[in-house]
Formats: sequence, C-alpha cells, structure tokens
Amino acid sequence: MHASTQRVILSYLCRLDRANEDVCGAAIVHLFQRACKVYGDQDYVRLANLSVSHLYNLRKSADYQAQRKGFTKTRAVCNSIGIRKAPRPKGRAGWVRIDSVHQGDLDGVKGVYHITCVDAVSQWQVEACVEGISEAFLLPVLEIIIAQFPFVILGFHSDNGSEYINHQVANLLEKLRIEQTKSRSRHSNDNALAESKNASVVRKHMGYSHIPQKYAKLINTFYVGVFNPWINFHRPCMYATEIVSDKGKVKKVYKNEDAKTPLECLELLNAKGLVTFKTGISLDDLLAKAKEKTDLEAAQEMQKAKAKLFELFNKSKPTPQA
Repeated sequence: MHASTQRVILSYLCRLDRANEDVCGAAIVHLFQRACKVYGDQDYVRLANLSVSHLYNLRKSADYQAQRKGFTKTRAVCNSIGIRKAPRPKGRAGWVRIDSVHQGDLDGVKGVYHITCVDAVSQWQVEACVEGISEAFLLPVLEIIIAQFPFVILGFHSDNGSEYINHQVANLLEKLRIEQTKSRSRHSNDNALAESKNASVVRKHMGYSHIPQKYAKLINTFYVGVFNPWINFHRPCMYATEIVSDKGKVKKVYKNEDAKTPLECLELLNAKGLVTFKTGISLDDLLAKAKEKTDLEAAQEMQKAKAKLFELFNKSKPTPQA
C-alpha cells in the first residue's frame, strides 16, 4: 500500500474511532461498509473491504498512534460537602478530628471498623466500633460519639472518605450546628492526630487480627463503659510546646512535664475560658468521676474487660486441622 494512501486510510480510521470512542474492530468495519453502501461515501470504498485483523494492525502502527495521541488532565474531585481546610481551634476545645480503621479481612469476610474521634486541643478521645461504614451503621454511632464529649463540639474534621463526606452526615452536623471540614490535597498532616491515635491506641489495644463484624456491639459496649473513661481520665498524653524562632518559624517540642491526661488538660483550658461544657455537665462532675478509681485500678479494670472480650474472639476462631 502506498504511503500517502495509507495515511489517508489512517486519517479516516482515526476520525471514525474518535467519533465512536474506539468501539471494537468489527463494529468499525461495519461502519465503513455502511458509509460506502448505505450513504454512498466513495472515500470509504477501500475501507469497506478492510479485514478486522488488519484494522487492529493499523491501530498499532506508529502513524495511527501519532494521530490519536492526546492527554487528559486528572479531574479534581468536586464535592460541595464540607470546607476543604485545616481546622483552626485557636487553643479552644471543641474541634474534633475523626478517622476509621479496619480490623482486617478473613477469607474475603470483612471485619469490624473502629472509629477514632479526638479533640484537636485537649486530646479528649472517643472510640467506637461499627459493623460497616455505610450510613446505616455509621449515623447512629456518630450521634453516640458526639454525645460522649463533655464539651460543645464546634468543628468536625475528616479525610475525604465517602463515609463522612455525604449528605446524611452533613445533615446531622448541620442540625447540631457543627462546622464540617475535610483534608486538603497534598496536606497529609491535616488529619494526622486522629491517624496517630489509630496506631498508638486502637492498634496497640485491639491488634491487627480479624475480628468478626458480629462483635461490633460488644466492642462498642466495652469502649463506652470502660475504655473511653480510662483513656480520658487516667491515660496521660503528650502535649507539644510551641517555640517560635526569631524568623517566625513555629517548632513543636515535647517535654516530660507536658504529659497530662485529657481531663487535666480540660482543667487548664477551663481556667482560661477556652472550653464550653454541655448543659448539665461540669468540670467538678468529671473530676469526681475520675477520683472514683485510681489510675492503676482503672487500667487493671480495662485490661480485665479487654481480656474477657478477646476470649470471645478466640472462641469463635476455627480450630486448625492437625
């Protein structure tokens, strides 16, 4: 075939492929035949007798690839739900960050999901557990999570996962007058606090092994009754001290004296007027509840309850064949 003739054939092929978005070769050959026989277009006389196998050879040729070369930019995800920014609590308690972590699969069967919600300033933390992250499971648990915070929630920050960025969650937060924000592109630290708690708290105590979804309610009962009070009343966290250099650069430094429980942090924030407690809840009530057990007694109680919980998980595992 002459080079100029082949270029003409390739141009017609490219034009038809582009218009039909690259349908299969047999369909393109049929369109060639229709163009010639039904519509009388003489430009397609030679293409009407083209074999399907040779059409694919033409598509692989360098001349065809040169004519069809094109670039499509990655499309940004446009979702009007939530404001894409990092929360700015300005030292006030009430701006929480949330993230979910999966408890592994086993033979294609999904495990439970843990929900970590932590205040950005006081590090008051609430753990919850759900069978799945669809709105049917997540919405009731979100209400339970928000109810466990003793202070008013002003902001709710998450990553861009659809389990939190959806109309059902947006309506719930709007009803409670809570600002919803989401992480920005190329800013991996926007939700770093919640992700770090997944590692230092959830994975440390719940491990990585598969836990069947049927135990989600039992785990949630453990979290609400024992685990969350221990975290907030008796487990110390590290709080950074911000040091500003002469050039205005902020550096976070962790000192030994910066260790305190979330409740102790709330005491300091309350003294500065940087926390608003919910109606019917006072700092004195929280302090009295914390003094019901020593730190050691609370930790031992949590460990006993966790051991009983894991006994149930181990009983449900199949016994390995000899």
